[in-house]
Amino acid sequence: MLDPVAMPHLADIPRVQAGRIPEKPAFWFEGETTTFGELDTRANQVANGLVALGVQPGDRVAYLGKNMAVYYEMLFGCAKARAAMTGINNRLAPPEMQFILSDSESKILFVSADFYEAATKIASQCPELKQIIAIDGGHEEWPAYADWRDSQNTDAPGISPQGSDDVIQLYTSGTTGLPKGVMLTNDNYRAVFEEAGKLAWSAYEEGEVVMNAMPLFHVAGCNIGILATAQGAKTVVLREIDPKVILDLVEEHKVNHTFWVPAVILMLSQYPGVDDRDFSSLKTISYGASPIAEDLLKRAVDLFGAKFTQLYGLTETVGLGTYLPPEAHDPSWGKLRSCGVPYPTSVVRVVDGDDKPLPTGEVGEIVIKGGFVMKGYWHREEATDEALEGGFFHTGDAGYVDEDGFLYIHDRIKDMIVSGGENVYPAEVENAVFGHPAVADVAVIGIPSEKWGEEVKAIVVLKEGEQATAEDIIAWTREKIAGYKCPKSVDFADALPRNPSGKILRKDLREPYWEGTDRRVS
Repeated sequence: MLDPVAMPHLADIPRVQAGRIPEKPAFWFEGETTTFGELDTRANQVANGLVALGVQPGDRVAYLGKNMAVYYEMLFGCAKARAAMTGINNRLAPPEMQFILSDSESKILFVSADFYEAATKIASQCPELKQIIAIDGGHEEWPAYADWRDSQNTDAPGISPQGSDDVIQLYTSGTTGLPKGVMLTNDNYRAVFEEAGKLAWSAYEEGEVVMNAMPLFHVAGCNIGILATAQGAKTVVLREIDPKVILDLVEEHKVNHTFWVPAVILMLSQYPGVDDRDFSSLKTISYGASPIAEDLLKRAVDLFGAKFTQLYGLTETVGLGTYLPPEAHDPSWGKLRSCGVPYPTSVVRVVDGDDKPLPTGEVGEIVIKGGFVMKGYWHREEATDEALEGGFFHTGDAGYVDEDGFLYIHDRIKDMIVSGGENVYPAEVENAVFGHPAVADVAVIGIPSEKWGEEVKAIVVLKEGEQATAEDIIAWTREKIAGYKCPKSVDFADALPRNPSGKILRKDLREPYWEGTDRRVS
């Protein structure tokens, strides 16, 4: 049971649980188990080690790696030192990683072996970076994480956390193409605990088993382990998405709760022999990041036999916003296209361009107010003021509310593309494509994808006399940006539609691909 009073700060979670259930398992990862007692001791050691390296309250510490259980002892160690953990998307290209490291002014970087080479390339371009620590060891210059951690004092660092402390900083892309650091605080997470503790999807029992298959550079991945640890549940951590491994671990550990994005649910539902698997332990499955096709949802409910809850939220709201409860997944309710209702103490509205609430059924921008809304964007005061104007977070999503108070997403105001749960902004992709010597103009849009919800398409105008194929354009962008952001397809046009001020009319470009669909986002 979540207890925000006993655990008002993230730093309190391992301490409280170590006092209650020190020998019980907190994390399992690739055959190794970490108890709650060990978690607290290791978090203390991380905190003391960071302080010894000169980390001050408010500093940022970065993590670059795939999912590992040690991430959470680093996260809680940062919280005990009053530092903020900055997860770097490991799917980014090195220049994108470097931007996040530099922008966050991270003092320390924890990096796994998969990314030693990338870290070596970018370290010299990050002037604030004082130390790199090799999670898997084996590096000639950087200390091995286990040796570094185990050489530190095991006592609590004696630092008192504050509610306003930033504890997690995650980066979300922007319409300008420059990622923004979202500052999430202890108070934000306390609000999450107060909300989540009232709902079945996030109310875990002590000793239950929770699967974390979502990447730790996403808010969902962070939240799963935090919520489970705060309630005394065991978290089974997956290094990366692998449908066979997921299915095996559900049976082996008798997993009770999990969060899967729709793309993962689709993979699992199509995996050979899935109908013969044992899912009797599963109690709840929550899903989000992109809505799910009705037919797939019905198939998944029958296949897994668990209670499903859809979650709609953003990094800026710690993943909270609305939820579609299990009972509303009954087709007779007629709500399967909805993303649900607001959390108990939050406010979700649909407003017009002047921030005035709109009547039932009218489409406008979705805005959210609650204790879980971010403090702001790191070093981006203007963007913060714009996003939090009027005391509500402006999501950039367009939607409407029905007569029963259920929210429906209709379109996306800010042009963002969500592909397999990853956010892609056209500006980032267009900037990469524009560098190709044959390209005169380009527009990037999201088009429907059965597998990923949306996929990236580039519409390119070539320079006069120049030639290039779709394969040429795609290969070029792969050198510049993360693979998931690159166009999956390229169309060529003589010119792009623009309004009188020169802005690309993306809606016109998208229309032929989305014609006949009820929802104009994935």
